[in-house]
Amino acid sequence: MTEVATVKPHLERRFLDHRVVFWHDSEGQYAFDLDSLDLPGVTTIRVANDEYAVKNRLLHDDPEDRFLVYRSGQVPAGVGNWLFDLELAYGVFTADRSSLVSQDLGLTAEGIDEVVQDHEKFFNAGQRVQSLKALLTRDDDAARLCAKMSAVVFKQKEHSLLEITRTLLSESAKGQRAKYDALAEYALADFYWRGVATIYGYESASPSIDDFTLWIFRMAINGFASDRPGGLQNIQLDFASFRNDRRSQGALSVLAKRASVDLDYEASIQDASFRDLVSVDLFEETDRKIIADLALAVTEQTVTAREVGEVIRARQSSVWIDGYRQLYAAIGAAAELLSELSTINFAFASFDEALERYRNDWFRIDQLYRQFTYARRTYEGPHPLDPLREQVEKRYTNKFVYELGNAWQKQVDEAGQWSSTALRSQRSFYGDYVEQFVRDDKKAVVIISDALRYEVAEELGSRIRQEDRFDAELEAVLGVLPSYTQLGMAALLPHRTLKHSADGKIVLADDQPTNGTAFRKKILEGVGGTAIQAEDFKALSPEERREVFKKNLVLYIYHDVIDATGDKQGTERRVFEAAELALSELVDLVKKAANANATNIFVTADHGFLFQDEELPEQFFLSEAPHGDKILVKNKRYVLGHGLKVDFAFTTFSSVQLELDSDIEVQIPKSIHRLRLPGGGSRFVHGGATLQEVVVPVLAINKKRKSDTRLVNVKVLPDTDKITTGQLVVKLFQSEPVSDKVQARVLRAGLYVGETLISNDPQPELSFNSASPEQRDRYQSIQVLLNKDANDYNNRAVEFRLEERIPNTNQWRVFEKAMYTLKRSFTSDFDF
Repeated sequence: MTEVATVKPHLERRFLDHRVVFWHDSEGQYAFDLDSLDLPGVTTIRVANDEYAVKNRLLHDDPEDRFLVYRSGQVPAGVGNWLFDLELAYGVFTADRSSLVSQDLGLTAEGIDEVVQDHEKFFNAGQRVQSLKALLTRDDDAARLCAKMSAVVFKQKEHSLLEITRTLLSESAKGQRAKYDALAEYALADFYWRGVATIYGYESASPSIDDFTLWIFRMAINGFASDRPGGLQNIQLDFASFRNDRRSQGALSVLAKRASVDLDYEASIQDASFRDLVSVDLFEETDRKIIADLALAVTEQTVTAREVGEVIRARQSSVWIDGYRQLYAAIGAAAELLSELSTINFAFASFDEALERYRNDWFRIDQLYRQFTYARRTYEGPHPLDPLREQVEKRYTNKFVYELGNAWQKQVDEAGQWSSTALRSQRSFYGDYVEQFVRDDKKAVVIISDALRYEVAEELGSRIRQEDRFDAELEAVLGVLPSYTQLGMAALLPHRTLKHSADGKIVLADDQPTNGTAFRKKILEGVGGTAIQAEDFKALSPEERREVFKKNLVLYIYHDVIDATGDKQGTERRVFEAAELALSELVDLVKKAANANATNIFVTADHGFLFQDEELPEQFFLSEAPHGDKILVKNKRYVLGHGLKVDFAFTTFSSVQLELDSDIEVQIPKSIHRLRLPGGGSRFVHGGATLQEVVVPVLAINKKRKSDTRLVNVKVLPDTDKITTGQLVVKLFQSEPVSDKVQARVLRAGLYVGETLISNDPQPELSFNSASPEQRDRYQSIQVLLNKDANDYNNRAVEFRLEERIPNTNQWRVFEKAMYTLKRSFTSDFDF
């Protein structure tokens, strides 16, 4: 291909828009090949000191024809050029490489040719040029051209300084630099650093990504304060995007960990109070410092449970919260537990009063201990809560379990009969709760979860009430003695009499064995019911579950997670993890039963349990062994036999006292003591008479026809109606506490003009989840930063919006709004 042939396509494109094309070829390199140029319908004129004649022909002789006017050599400047006015009108074509490329790009702004000349290597590849052309618009200037060239080098479409920097920071976090090296290879690195200096404020004689990163974090530590005209708002805004956008969150976390070491941030906050750090989340060390100091304050009880709760709520928005959520939960539970124990009083006048106090108040201590232990044990990593754990274990075991056990034991010793006027008997469960539905030809489902302690059931009730259209009401019954599985399960069946077999190993209901699902199913068939294991029920299809429910008036579902874990020595320490699993499984079982058309559902248990995570001291085990004419069954928490010898270490009951129809006697180790027996564990026990073992839950659940949950209401409380700086702080108020039926709401905040977002992107999200009855606890503020688009709307009305996600979509709708007027005294360069 001749040189002139390479020019031909460019000329053809010019003639699409122009009748006349002026071609300046100062070196005359195309003069000899000009005649071979085949441009249909175009007449070629060589200028040879006849400018006037050429001009006359173009304007007067042939005003409709198309001409290529070729000039070689130096062209006179200004008025010395008789064709100057026509060249201004039609433009001048040059065929040097940079000019050809510029014309091919379709850009006419000043400086475009220079960019092309300075980046010859970039434009040597046709594929790169084609990728670039796909990003260009006709009004792009030289700076925007360089920005889009950088995007092409990175093989991305976004060319803003924000996105170019995001790419470079993400690469740096991986310990790589190929993209930055490519930027330098194509002579674009200097352009990038000029932009960073002008727009972000970072300047260095030898800039680098590592140094720039460290500068960003140093500025962030100081809140991006600066004496620089216009401040550092641009990098502040983009830094928020780097941290909050899922595309770069992980990378910024990696870079933050590096920067914290380089800046020795941990040492800088060594003497800071956790109260001073509550709103700071730049580095992970902040959360570690807060957790360590907060745990110490709770251990030493120099902070109130209320303040601990406030700190924990504030930290839920920390960038690092996912790694520390369990530790905060553990500290919160410990603070409440220790606070409750500091004022607890175990003075009660009667058996019934103690039962009432436990089911209304004291169960919460067991619940908090479980929540603390579970949260602490599920945290993975070096543990900062060991001193707090020691304090919790000591106070829970010695102050609560032991002292309450001793105080309650006095009432047990004085009880002539194992019964209460405050609580119904577990033995009458079927008659009190289920039989009424059968009489009215209605149906009921009973889910029996082995060892579902009362405090666990209370949390289960809360979780179920959070489900739409579900209501749950918790009651308590007095569990049978001994509080072990066979007797508890039998007590829950329809029966008139309960007794042990002659060897004490089987419990009989109306003389029928009750050990195992098959025997229980046979008993339930007598009242038009059946029994099934939870795993088998879950394995059924929805249609099969509906069919089972349709064919039976009563359906008993047996669930065993807590007891199955706690009763084994190798797994007993995981009993609280098992309780957490049981909670989720029971919610699922309830929903499956409801979907099978059940509207009357009960969740109950055979017994509760005692559990301490620490290894028990020797004094918690009896040195005495039970004696009697005949020992039938010996367990860590009860003994069955005949002629049992009275011993001060045991409470002895006759079958009559326990409403059992046999002559077998029962002995219970007093308070929380255990018999030391081989096999099994000793931390998790049941069978005895402590409140934790014998206060048995009955959770009555109904499914309603209408929706009964809603999200909490939130109000915007503006302090002003003007925005005069690059940021806006808005106060927000959660108008009511969250509860089971009034649920937390997540909203995002932003400033808009029409549908144009003029603040942070991604928009900051806020959770409104405070359960505090105190109004002062339910305020929070949000800071939004104005972006580059805000510069176009000065002296205009703008709208602050709180938006919520439309359920099951990625779309958002306006929840609440407030109007402001944007009145900034200056604007700043923000981007390429």
